[in-house]
Amino acid sequence: MRERIASLTSNILNPFLVSPVLILLLSFKSISSTLDAVKWSLILIAVSILPVFLVIIYLVRSQKLEGPFINIRKQRTKIYLLAGVCASVGCIVFHYLGAPPTLVATSVAGLSGVVVFMCVNLLWKISLHTAFVTASVTALIILYGSIAAVTVVLVPLIAWSRIELKHHSLAQVAAGALLAALIVVVVFYLFGLVAQG
Repeated sequence: MRERIASLTSNILNPFLVSPVLILLLSFKSISSTLDAVKWSLILIAVSILPVFLVIIYLVRSQKLEGPFINIRKQRTKIYLLAGVCASVGCIVFHYLGAPPTLVATSVAGLSGVVVFMCVNLLWKISLHTAFVTASVTALIILYGSIAAVTVVLVPLIAWSRIELKHHSLAQVAAGALLAALIVVVVFYLFGLVAQG
């Protein structure tokens, strides 16, 4: 039963489901027009998330990856590189099109996270599930305030599931969470999105 719950939790709170939800929530918070919020969300998803997802699905089907969540550390390198290229394109497109600062900050935080996690991955496996959930929770709390504090419970939940499934150690989920939160706070602060004083 524990393993089933852990597997379900891990599958629901995976990066490819968490990211679009976060982007939509941030868009609706930062843009008054619903149509514009959806437009910017779709652009960011199409540029930075969808290509990575499609390539991973292709590689899994052609048996070049063991699974969509890539539990083997060495298999992650090429995906990090692709994610880095997509995130860079997203930042350029958003800057060029004059996207809302919140979404530009989200793109920059995503690119920063890819670079940092790719460097860590050269020597050590780190939990991307935990990182994505933590980054999302951090961004939501920064923008929505105390009303979003309830989402904090998702962090230990996803961390537990990754440990329970034996995909990561406690140190790996803790490092993923701490690095992700730090990256979001620093980038959002630099964009003036973190309340000061």
